[in-house]
Amino acid sequence: MTLQIGPLTVRPGLAMAPMAGVTDHPFRVLAKEQGCPLVYSEMISAKGLVLSSRRNSSLLYFTNRERPIGFQLFGSDPMIMSEAARIIETFGPDFIDLNLGCPTPKIIRNGEGGALMRNPALCREIFCAVVSAVSCPVTVKLRKGWDEQSLNALEIARLAEKSGMKAVTIHGRTVRQGYSGRADWDIIKQAKELLSIPVIGNGDVDSPYSAEEMFNICGCDGVMIGRAARGNPWIFGATLAWLRDGKILQPPTMEEIVEMILKHFRIAIDFKNEATAAREMRRHAAWYIKGIEGAAVLRQQLVRITSFSETEKILRDFAARSRS
Repeated sequence: MTLQIGPLTVRPGLAMAPMAGVTDHPFRVLAKEQGCPLVYSEMISAKGLVLSSRRNSSLLYFTNRERPIGFQLFGSDPMIMSEAARIIETFGPDFIDLNLGCPTPKIIRNGEGGALMRNPALCREIFCAVVSAVSCPVTVKLRKGWDEQSLNALEIARLAEKSGMKAVTIHGRTVRQGYSGRADWDIIKQAKELLSIPVIGNGDVDSPYSAEEMFNICGCDGVMIGRAARGNPWIFGATLAWLRDGKILQPPTMEEIVEMILKHFRIAIDFKNEATAAREMRRHAAWYIKGIEGAAVLRQQLVRITSFSETEKILRDFAARSRS
């Protein structure tokens, strides 16, 4: 369960998936505190980075305590992608990851993200352009294919390997599937058998046990946890405890959930400002409380929060009622 990305060694090969609106600096800090071995930035637009004069985007911010970290880049123009990669490298990430899997309609309409799965030749151009533009390792995250009639993940993964990519992450769904249905882990297993570079598996890993199962079934070098980590940074600590020691950690108590939400909020305030943090925490807080008794009523209060003090009162009052 060792993941080698160029000179970078990650052991065990457990990673947090890049997720827009989720894996920003505050959440990465919390994931790291829970022991997550490898984190990623949110998706960064190559076009936005190259054509905008603003190079101080919050998307590019990280601290050394978040290392190792990969910055994920998306776009469809090889020249712009290579220039964006050069800019990103100046910020010092451990590696750069290319997105070939995002199913979001507005990304697809621009011919970016998952839309690139329909054009292997363009993928190869992008791979070669980016790899030749930077000295840090370059990896790629892709899907099983565009749809069930065009399952070309193995073809594109081979192109990535031949272009000098240092690792490939495969999400076992097609782009057209989005996040529906079940992920096909067999395509991950096939990629591992085919390639000499490391393979990271992604899709339907939602517990320590499914992480171990993916390692065992696919033989992959790494396992990536995505949506199951939203509002649940504890999943990384629990997965590490299980993989390393066979130890089962208890789920967080209501008090621990409250303290984590408030800690998340504090870091977000320091990173941005209270008004922006409050807007973003409405969504994060809803994820944190998912599945707890009384969550529906609590969620109605949290989706309107505007300040830290208000949020703290709502949460502590709820926790007090839960104890009584």
